[in-house]
Amino acid sequence: MEITEVRIKLVTDVDDRLRAFCSITFDHEFVVRDLKIIQGQRGHFVAMPSRKIMEKCTRCSAKNEIRARYCSHCGASLPQTVPVDSTGRSRMFADIAHPINSSCRERIETAVLHAFEEEKVRAQQPGYVCRYDDFEESMH
Repeated sequence: MEITEVRIKLVTDVDDRLRAFCSITFDHEFVVRDLKIIQGQRGHFVAMPSRKIMEKCTRCSAKNEIRARYCSHCGASLPQTVPVDSTGRSRMFADIAHPINSSCRERIETAVLHAFEEEKVRAQQPGYVCRYDDFEESMH
């Protein structure tokens, strides 16, 4: 599978670790949106699109965020359990899409971080326009 396009949307809040959002296209046919470029302790890294992990209320079965103390639907007290990963860290989010192996992750991260550096340079040019949000136009 070939990475055929990477689009970057830079984030202007420099106080946040989030530096950009990204979408990546495979084989001109399949798009994954909402990857994030994050400033980590060892440089930038790519975080896959994710969703918050939810837990059902035992009384009414409504979904609530993992760390919620009370059900947002019925008000019942919720157990204070937090799922942990294999390293023992608490898991608040689950990936929606992610690479299966390290070589795929490396290809994605290399392409995304290269596009990120190019977008930062382009953003300094007069008349710069972000292309991230115009997918619908390019699909017709």
